[in-house]
Amino acid sequence: MVAHLEEKHAAREKALRASRALIQASARSIRQVHRGEMAEAKARLDEARAAADEGFAGLGGHPDIEHAGFVHDAEKEYAEARATLALVSGAPLPSPEEVGVNAAAWLNGIAEAAGELRRVILDRLRQGDFDGCEALLEAMDDIYALLVTIDFPDAMTGGLRRTTDQTRGILERTRGDLTMAIVQRRATPEG
Repeated sequence: MVAHLEEKHAAREKALRASRALIQASARSIRQVHRGEMAEAKARLDEARAAADEGFAGLGGHPDIEHAGFVHDAEKEYAEARATLALVSGAPLPSPEEVGVNAAAWLNGIAEAAGELRRVILDRLRQGDFDGCEALLEAMDDIYALLVTIDFPDAMTGGLRRTTDQTRGILERTRGDLTMAIVQRRATPEG
């Protein structure tokens, strides 16, 4: 019994470290995407995922630890970073299988990626750069359109309903901001 608990504790500690590292790498990757450092962002995520997989490997015999929440949180952040990188790069949204996370983590991650896309659009508009803004808004709209079709209890989806509601607000504010910027651009003589 004590040996089993020691093994479980060691697996938990290793997975906690891997989760923290994956969350930190995902956040750094998103910052790199915002700076236009796409290759660096991808490399960071690839390295972090490999390390996380190693850290999570010992959880197979401990489903109570695996489903305690911290692995889901890390994978959600990772899915957000992968989605942000893909969409800002002009690539299609990667599937949960391509990202290597479960459906709940992926859905919550792409919902949060919509907020990152808003930031990209606003940064571009501030610089007077309209290139790609409508495509990013369309990606945000596609994410929201998918999220509203998911009608399962929050216990299964990791609180997706609330996140979906937040995504709708982000989408509508972004649509309004982009629309106003386009209208103003058309109204100016040099626009």
